[in-house]
Amino acid sequence: MLSPQDEPMPKAVNYWTLVEPIWSPLNRSWVDSEKFVREFRRVRPEAGHLYAAHWCQSEVRNGGFHQFFSNTTGLLAPEALEGFRAIGVVVLAEILAEALRHFGSPYPRDRDNRDGFLPIPQRRPREEWDPFYELDNRFYESTDAWEHAANAYAGRAVAAGRG
Repeated sequence: MLSPQDEPMPKAVNYWTLVEPIWSPLNRSWVDSEKFVREFRRVRPEAGHLYAAHWCQSEVRNGGFHQFFSNTTGLLAPEALEGFRAIGVVVLAEILAEALRHFGSPYPRDRDNRDGFLPIPQRRPREEWDPFYELDNRFYESTDAWEHAANAYAGRAVAAGRG
């Protein structure tokens, strides 16, 4: 019998392991926001949390909340919020929740409807026209924990047989 110190360590899991199988099918369903929501609700919650949070953090890190909300990926903002909370990256969830308040309720999943809430980018400094400018900076400062938390969440899901 192995003693606890002799038992093998659980293999580290990369969160992409859970996201990759649903990546293409979900991305193809973006054309129709209602179809996307139906498809998204069929995936395992843990994979969905990671998928939505991945897209949000990726888009915001690349071009800010304005980019995230103005792109097709913005349709999954409510799922990204749920994902950040489930994964345990509370600070990113809080910042995203604040950004979502800009749209009121219900959140406009349709891209054209979201665009009606967003200012058109201008040649002036971004801090003068972008309502998310300060939130972007707070988000950027808080993303260091994202990948570690996502991998740990995926590892717990796999260990529990949910991955």
